[in-house]
Amino acid sequence: MTTVQATPSIAEHLGELIELKKSARVGPDPAATERQHAKGKLTAYERIDLLLDPGSFTEVEPLRRHRATGFGLEAKRPHSDGVVTGWGTVEGRTVFVYAHDFRIFGGALGEAHAQKIQKIMDMAIASGGPLVSLNDGAGARIQEGVSALAGYGGIFQRNTRASGVIPQISVMLGPCAGGAAYSPALTDFVFAVRGIAQMFITGPDVVRTVTGEEVSQDGLGGADVHGSTSGVAHFVHDDEETCLAEVRWLLSLLPANNRELPPAVVTGDPADRRVDRLLELVPADGNRSYDIRDVIAELVDDEDYMEVHAQWGTNLVCALARLDGRVVGVVGSQPAALAGVLDITASEKGARFVQFCDAFNIPLLTLVDVPGFLPGVDQEHGGIIRRGAKLLYAYCNATVPRISVVLRKAYGGAYIVMDSRSIGTDLALAWPTNEIAVMGAEAAADVVFRREIAASDDPATTREQKIKEYRRELVHPYYAAERGLVDDVIDPGDTRAVLIRSFAMLQRKDADLPRRKHGNPPQ
Repeated sequence: MTTVQATPSIAEHLGELIELKKSARVGPDPAATERQHAKGKLTAYERIDLLLDPGSFTEVEPLRRHRATGFGLEAKRPHSDGVVTGWGTVEGRTVFVYAHDFRIFGGALGEAHAQKIQKIMDMAIASGGPLVSLNDGAGARIQEGVSALAGYGGIFQRNTRASGVIPQISVMLGPCAGGAAYSPALTDFVFAVRGIAQMFITGPDVVRTVTGEEVSQDGLGGADVHGSTSGVAHFVHDDEETCLAEVRWLLSLLPANNRELPPAVVTGDPADRRVDRLLELVPADGNRSYDIRDVIAELVDDEDYMEVHAQWGTNLVCALARLDGRVVGVVGSQPAALAGVLDITASEKGARFVQFCDAFNIPLLTLVDVPGFLPGVDQEHGGIIRRGAKLLYAYCNATVPRISVVLRKAYGGAYIVMDSRSIGTDLALAWPTNEIAVMGAEAAADVVFRREIAASDDPATTREQKIKEYRRELVHPYYAAERGLVDDVIDPGDTRAVLIRSFAMLQRKDADLPRRKHGNPPQ
């Protein structure tokens, strides 16, 4: 008599599914989680849990497996294929995420792995939501050969397509070597954690072989190197928990895509609050230093701002903050570093920040106290002309509301570049301590009155007289205002209130660029 096997019940199928997904989350080797923790690193799922609102994560393709053969791969086909993808929320707003799972193939990218990432990127672009990548991978999966390399190409293409459409944030939580490093470089912001993050195109062994230089992985491409020397990393943190909390803060300041405005919040900081402390913070003497970050803190809501590239290009400060609950991007000369001059690094830093703010509808506030561009053979040979022009191009190309405030010095070409009226700022304001001129009175007198000073019986006295004469005629605080190059000279204590009223007026600004495929910015 034939025995008929009973069809498994739905409950039995469900039990199998639950066990399968539980196994996929744990990974094929339970000891791998312990090894990850022993390195001071969290797992992919633990990182996602910290990033997203509790219980909001929906995973995509958790049961995906590769189909590669050879080199023993056919016997190793773990679910997820070493990357966790999906979406969730941050403060209730949808965010897409993928996280390399170092426990599986060292997080190395193969064909199926790449297809998962590409799929979640496509979903982010189509849905108009930010994309966060949690990077902890060993590069391309060598056993899969060119298929793995092609996978990177598809990711890079999507990074570029998403640029200026949705915010893209890369978080470096482990190794990222070779071609893999170009995906973070194509995104808007890069976070890195000290001690565990490394990024480089060629590792220490290759460097040693080719150049003879001895360098550690951290010395070649660690978080501090990229935060302060190369400028690849915008934010550097000591641990993963703090880092991911900062990513959440950044996301709270950004719109979901380029069709939306940044989220506004209700603030308890009065819009008409006077900022008289600025009179103490900023010395009237243009030769005395101060920290522009103190000025920013006084102006913005609750003294709360997020500085970008805090350790790189320190003579220019870039930050995201709120004024009366609305997000603004702040660019400020920093007299506490190199007297606030513009150089190659500061120009590139500022240009990238201005471009980002313009792409995502974030108004720009520029605080000006700039004595000029940094002179020197290294700067000229390093391309200060073309690289300084990047900041000029970015401002000229920006259509978001723009307001500039001259605090003290604004000399020469640097004055023009720092969002002056002549390149399109919507409102140009100044404090009564401003000096807007081709150059400082001392240097100008030495040029204009050189012969008279040299021929004088008392050159020192004559020089002082000529300095006063030049300052009286061309460098006084109202010269630019008289010619319409400054809209108003304001009481420093009123700066916050004036800015809030002005940005409110500009909120519906509508400015279009000429029709074109794209510009060709200086490189």
